[in-house]
Amino acid sequence: MKELPIPTFPLSPISLPRWFPQFRLPKPDKRNGLPLQGKVTAKTKQAGGIEVQWAKHLDEVREAQRLRYNVFAKEMGARLNTKVAGHDVDLFDDYCEHLLVRDQASGEVIGTYRVLTPAQAKRIGSTYSDIEFDLTRLRNLRERMVELGRSCVHPDHRHGGVIMSLWGALTEFMVRNQLDTMIGCASIPMVSNGVVNGDVAASIWKQLSKTHLAPIEYHVRPRLPLPVEDLNGDLLVEPPALIKGYLRVGAKVLGAPAWDPDFNCADLPLLMRIQDLPSRYRKHFLGT
Repeated sequence: MKELPIPTFPLSPISLPRWFPQFRLPKPDKRNGLPLQGKVTAKTKQAGGIEVQWAKHLDEVREAQRLRYNVFAKEMGARLNTKVAGHDVDLFDDYCEHLLVRDQASGEVIGTYRVLTPAQAKRIGSTYSDIEFDLTRLRNLRERMVELGRSCVHPDHRHGGVIMSLWGALTEFMVRNQLDTMIGCASIPMVSNGVVNGDVAASIWKQLSKTHLAPIEYHVRPRLPLPVEDLNGDLLVEPPALIKGYLRVGAKVLGAPAWDPDFNCADLPLLMRIQDLPSRYRKHFLGT
């Protein structure tokens, strides 16, 4: 197995915000003389026969990329430009931390996220979200902002336990690294019965713009906007389960959706801050 290099540069010393004091940060481990703040190497057993871990080897990243390919390309019909057959691989992967959920019985990776830290975003020059949106108004958040991406779960395991396990590990990662903001693109599928139709996405955007829109100082603009004005935005539809989950934990929509033709979806820009976690989720994830 090929050991992964340490992609996360040491984070600059910064003071903790007021809402951190009750959570004691662990001392970073050392490897080759560098802080290991970006990695959580131990497996965490969870109820329901699953375990959560951060990828330590390239072959573990490949497992996540195979799952992503099966979900995005085979299930959703995405057109992926990948250099490894049967895997979803892009230029951001080498700069990201990869979070995995395994089924303990089979050992199979059944859920994944990738996480781009501020240090790594500086190294590569942008986040994935920058490709789809003008994030100028978020510039003051970038020093403590991570990007979540490529979230997917195996179709046989799409229940709350997998997502909650992923979110619990992500929250611990944020606190460990003194980060407070998460952003990402949440996808709304646009293919129905083999036909591309944006009415569902337009309707979801219209609903959420009334109930979950972020303050104007955080609004972003899509680089390739979904033409919502030309679509039927009055359908009585619910957001996908993952988006509803984000909203329950305090996420806000940053603006109108972008159109991603390669993934056959509309992407909503979302932002979530640890300080906005509802009390019941704060207790569940942080014990405070």
